[in-house]
Parts: sequence; C-alpha cells; structure tokens
Amino acid sequence: MKRSAEIDMCNGPVTGKIILFAIPLMLSGMLQLLFNAADVMVVGQFCGSTSLAAVGSNGAVVNLLVNLFLGVSVGTNVLVAREIGRQHADRVFRAVHSSILLSFIIGIFTGVFGSTMAPKLLHLISVPDDVLPLASLYLRIYFVGIPATVVYNFGAAILRAVGDTKHPLYYLTIAGVINVVCNVIFVCFFKLDVAGVAIASALSQYVSAFLVLGCLMRKENSCRLSLRMLRLYKKETLEMIRIGIPAGLQGTIFSVSNVLIQSSINGFGSTVIAGNAAGGNIDQLVYIAMNSFHHAAVSFVSQNVGAGKVDRVPHIAVGCYGLVAIVGLATGGLFYLLGRPLLSIFSPEPAVIDAGMVRLSWVCLPYFLCGLMDVGCGVVRGMGRAWMPMIVSTLGACVLRVIWIYTVFAWDPRLSILYMSYPVTWIVTAAVHTICAVLLIRRLKNRVQRSAVHQMPALELGLRDET
Repeated sequence: MKRSAEIDMCNGPVTGKIILFAIPLMLSGMLQLLFNAADVMVVGQFCGSTSLAAVGSNGAVVNLLVNLFLGVSVGTNVLVAREIGRQHADRVFRAVHSSILLSFIIGIFTGVFGSTMAPKLLHLISVPDDVLPLASLYLRIYFVGIPATVVYNFGAAILRAVGDTKHPLYYLTIAGVINVVCNVIFVCFFKLDVAGVAIASALSQYVSAFLVLGCLMRKENSCRLSLRMLRLYKKETLEMIRIGIPAGLQGTIFSVSNVLIQSSINGFGSTVIAGNAAGGNIDQLVYIAMNSFHHAAVSFVSQNVGAGKVDRVPHIAVGCYGLVAIVGLATGGLFYLLGRPLLSIFSPEPAVIDAGMVRLSWVCLPYFLCGLMDVGCGVVRGMGRAWMPMIVSTLGACVLRVIWIYTVFAWDPRLSILYMSYPVTWIVTAAVHTICAVLLIRRLKNRVQRSAVHQMPALELGLRDET
C-alpha cells in the first residue's frame, strides 16, 4: 500500500496530481531563497562589507559545481521513475542503491576538490585581494558540506520519482531553521565571521542529508534503502550518468552564458548593475515557482513511459504546459505590478528602481516563456533522451543569446535590447523542444503498436539518444 506522501502518477486524471506534486517543490525553492537571503543579511549586518563581499564572491563557483551534480541527480529521477512504472522492483532497488553510493562518491570528490582548490578557483574569477582570504576560508568550509548537499539532492530525486515532494519540503524547512539559528549563534555570539556562516551552512546540509536518508531507510517498497547493500550496479549507474551528465552540462553552460550577459550589463554602470541585481532577486521567485513543473514533467513522463502508458504522456505534457503558463503569467504579472515597491526594498534610489523595472518588463513579465521551455525539456528528458534536450537548450538559449549580444545588441546597444535576448531565445527553444516532444511521442506510440503486433513486452520499450 502506498504511503500518503506518494502520488500515483500512472492512473487517473493528471492535472490535480501535477499540482499536488508541484506545490511542495515551489515552497521548497522559495524557502531555500529565503534562507539564503537570511545568510546574506546576517553577514551584512554583523560582519561588514568585506565579509559580505567574501560570501557573495563565492556564488559563481558554487553554482557552477552545484549545477553539474544536480544535473546528474536528474538521471536518478528519470531512471527510478521509469523502473517504478515498469514495476521492476529489483531494478528500482539497484537504481536507488547505485544512486546513493554514486552521490557519496561525487560529493566526497567535489568536497575535497573544492576545499583544496578554493583559492585558485577564486583567483580565476578575479576576486579582489582584500576579499580573497575570507572568501577562501568561507569556500573551504562550505565545501565540507557539499557531500551532504549531493546526497540530499540525489535522495530528493528518488523521492520525486515516487511522487513524494512533501518530505523534502519538511526536511529543507528543518535544515533551514537550523541554518538561520546557527548563523546567529556562530556570528553574533562566537564572532566567527564568515567561518560561522559557512559552518552553519555545512551543518544544516548534513541535517537534511541524514533526514532524507532516514526517510528512504523507512520506505516499505522497492525504494527502501539499506546502507549495507550499497553498490554501484553497472547498468543502472551508466544509465544514470548517461541521462544526468548532459543535464549537468546544460546547467553549467547556462551559468557560463549568464556570465557573458552580466559582463554586458556591467558596461552600463553601477546603477544598472544594482537594478539588475534587485530585479534578478524578484524574478528568481517566478522561476522557482515554474521550475516545479519541469520536475513534474520529468517524473510523470518517466513513470508512464516505463509503464507503457504512452497515451498519457500528451495529457501530462499539456497539463504541465498549461499550469506553468498560468503560474508564470500570474506570478510574473504580479511581481511586475508590484515592481517598484519591491525594488525599493533593495534600494531607495529612483534610478536603481527604474533600471530594475526595465529588467522586470523584459524578463519577469514574459518569464512564462522560460517555463514553457523548461517543461518541453522535461518532457523530452522524461522519455529517456539525454543529449537532445541539452543540445537544443544549449543552441537555443545559450548560443543564440551570445549571437544576439554580438549582432543585434552590438548594433543597438540599449539595455532593453540586451534583455530582449531572453524572451526571444525562450520562444525559439520552447518551440524546438515542443516539436521534439511531439515527434518522440509519435515515435514511441509506433513502437508500442509494433510491440503489440509482434507480442513484445511494451514495458521494455524506451527511447535512447542517437545524437
């Protein structure tokens, strides 16, 4: 019997279940943003501008590495969901145990690498000399917690695969509260400066990792985890890597392209930089709300493809497209209408607020287009394709954006023209993802029909990359 936290993705209407799946993910993402903001506020209020710069300067390095291993966890999500749909309990068992051991290995390697290479990594991104010692100290301690972060994300991916997004929300809330409390204690009472913030972050990450491992160990189905049975099963491990590495590379390439966008924004001066940063904090909330439907598309499609219920995939896709458009339009429109008072929280200067409103008008308001792009990517990835969505996203949302900067923006170097690159590339990439999804669904239906004619097991059918 299924636990109440899990969602049956293969039977019944899908729209309501997608909403139940997505809401805890939305709340988890927003809580994470709030807890991160609390970290910055504590440092800014009690440690001074140099310490604040030391913490802020680590963002690019952390995001680059985190995006890479978060992508690999997508492979876990797809594989576990697909084998659950196929009702292959032994393969689910092997996928779960391979995934957790792989997360240990990736986490330890990343933690050791990051802690050892922290000064060199920060030097590569030109962190000022007066900030470098504190930034290096923060990053070294922060990377001590990276193994736990990786384990948590892989464990949460397994829970998403069975439709359980509530427990990760609970665990993130507990860990976040611990993080904030420890921040105050270590910084305000023990005067540990940036080291205190880093220690608090690492501790909270280990709390969330232990909680998600405990949840998996208490499962009463094939996802039940036994630490004594951890092993890298060759087939499942290679499949997770096959699906996950392109997703990780996609996130990393996005990070690199955003650096180029930021460098173009920097040419407009400090006022525009401040307005862009403030606007980015606001529209990030819209993205977090929409991104939950990307994860829903991956999990729902993977399970139903595994179960051979290909006829449900178009309904899942339409449901995710419709819901992400509604949420994106509603939240994007709301934050745009409230833009000036929200931007004034970050800066009271009218010029900064005006610059922030330019970003909100070109990025926040049409952000639903990015949601459509991500859902299309999730549908394709849920059908087992790994390189196709990565290549489409890279060419459409990254390379095309770079071309725009060196052509259209170079010809008319206005801030609005630079921001226009976002909705234009979202439209193109979303359209290509949708075309790919339609073609793949038709192809998969044909395979199911042929399997019925030749009496082949439809559950064994799947789409692999031929790119």
